[in-house]
Amino acid sequence: MEKQMMERSMSTVHPNEAIEFMIKNSPKYAEAKANRIYLENYLKVVKASLALKCNESTIAMGERYALAHPEYKVVLDGLKVAVEQEEHLKWWLMSAQARVDVWRSEEASNRGIDRATR
Repeated sequence: MEKQMMERSMSTVHPNEAIEFMIKNSPKYAEAKANRIYLENYLKVVKASLALKCNESTIAMGERYALAHPEYKVVLDGLKVAVEQEEHLKWWLMSAQARVDVWRSEEASNRGIDRATR
């Protein structure tokens, strides 16, 4: 639905629809950002936990073990998805804001033209 609204308004600016889009999707963006931050920190926890499980005596070997572990890759893949979702929503929200800014600029230009033609 949001994508259709954004595509439909490519040539015509509908500021109220853009604002409604921002209001509706800002919680989704906040959740996506929270998920990304959580996974970034959880990745550190997984890495540390796996490094502790390693039977090698050096820190470097423990880190290498953790980074190569399938469990680490699963969390890393989740982080990739979270970043993609966050960025997708971020750019849609920025696009909606830009549409409002364009409308505001057009309205200011129209007021200037109205004053000039009086």
